[in-house]
Amino acid sequence: MEARVTAHSRYTIADIDKRLYGSFLEHLGRAVYTGIYEPGHPTALPNGMRKDVIDLVRELDTPICRYPGGNFVSAYNWEDGIGPKEGRPTRLDLAWRTSESNQVGIHEFAEWAEAAGTEMMLAVNLGSRGLDAARNFVEYVNHPGGSQWSDLRRQNGRAEPWNVKLWCLGNEMDGPWQVGHKSAAEYGHLANETAKAIRAFDDKLELVVCGSSHSDMATYPRWEATVLDATYDQVDYISLHMYFENYEKRTSEFLALPEKLDRYIGTVSGVIDFVKGSKRSNRDVKISFDEWNVWYHERKNDAKRMREWNWPHAPVLLEDIYNFEDVLQVGCIINTFIRRSDVVRVACIAQLVNVIAPIMTEPGGSSWRQTIYHPLHLASRYGRGTALQLDVDCATYVSNVSEAVSYLDIAGVHDADAGTLTFFAVNRHSSEAASIKLAVERFGTIRGVEHTLIKHDDLEARNTKDNPDNVSPRKTSDAVMDGNSVSVSVPPYSYSMIRIRL
Repeated sequence: MEARVTAHSRYTIADIDKRLYGSFLEHLGRAVYTGIYEPGHPTALPNGMRKDVIDLVRELDTPICRYPGGNFVSAYNWEDGIGPKEGRPTRLDLAWRTSESNQVGIHEFAEWAEAAGTEMMLAVNLGSRGLDAARNFVEYVNHPGGSQWSDLRRQNGRAEPWNVKLWCLGNEMDGPWQVGHKSAAEYGHLANETAKAIRAFDDKLELVVCGSSHSDMATYPRWEATVLDATYDQVDYISLHMYFENYEKRTSEFLALPEKLDRYIGTVSGVIDFVKGSKRSNRDVKISFDEWNVWYHERKNDAKRMREWNWPHAPVLLEDIYNFEDVLQVGCIINTFIRRSDVVRVACIAQLVNVIAPIMTEPGGSSWRQTIYHPLHLASRYGRGTALQLDVDCATYVSNVSEAVSYLDIAGVHDADAGTLTFFAVNRHSSEAASIKLAVERFGTIRGVEHTLIKHDDLEARNTKDNPDNVSPRKTSDAVMDGNSVSVSVPPYSYSMIRIRL
């Protein structure tokens, strides 16, 4: 199978916001407890945070991390997680039917974020609570001192404010499963009033309003139109969420799902433009795709277990063990975000540790990279710069979500500072290698090329504690320079990074 790709310096999409490669930690299962936090672990820092996990997060170069939820935030009292640990209450978490010890709160998470080299993206509770609790939380986190909440922060051991810039106005408020679920009109009014109060404190903060939980919601996309009509002048982003499933084990259909993702982004982008035009506004609202991942391996089993258990603390929950097939899907999803980086400015893989996550831990033991860690790592490290509008000529196939799915899914990024062009490519064909010819126009002279490949003959291959590198990247010598073009053959069902030095 032949594929011709042309990159031209004059055809660009947008400068990529580094937060496109963000992540997410929720008080859910073992994401926090025995995930990032485990006092007594051999690598634990004095504050109880696992140093081995911090090292893996730093390796990912995670620019931002959303916290504390997720569904958890919609019944969360942020005040429960401050002050002396021995005085913090244990609460019942209605979202995941577990108990929450509150041993990790904003102070502990902030210390972890600083050690992990990531910025905080905080969510406020607009489910069971509202404007007053939200503005108090912002004051506690961001005000220097001289007020009730900022002085309480100082009393609790943090003199300087954290100056968190990005705030989520609730979570998935369109979902009937959400504690405090509201109609679009109800939520739009509350979110707008909360945003106004937060902006009265600091009008430079960035605010994210809730969009649809997924594109199959009955209220989509009317939800976006109603909520944005109520909040457009006060917010900077609207959130979207999507999870990818393959219950029927049909790889070609599974790998076509990013076409549905692309339409989802395009539709909401159109709604944004409609509301902006209706209001005659000069303000630009973008998309924060702050929950995404493959999620189906343990989902049905865990839904049944949750209904039967009796409020355990930090149980094993939603711990999908990812396979090589999921590498291909995650690669296609990230490529979609790069190609839509003009409107998708923030994205957060859900989640970061143990719970549907690229990093796994053993209590008291080791940590390791899941298969999906690798495409995220390569994109985060080398996908910074300007997204390119590529011309791609490749065979296509018919799927349930699109009549023309390209066998080659590819995105390109120009890093002018580093003097590189980087292409991330997924061969969706089950049996044919893709012979790719990359033509590079008006970028200067090609001085070198390297090819990094992730390939395994078994789509079900997984990384485990005992075999952590079963699926991992390797360098090849397959890429060949030919003047101002590069030729490389990539195997069927494979993920590649082709990096050109200029």
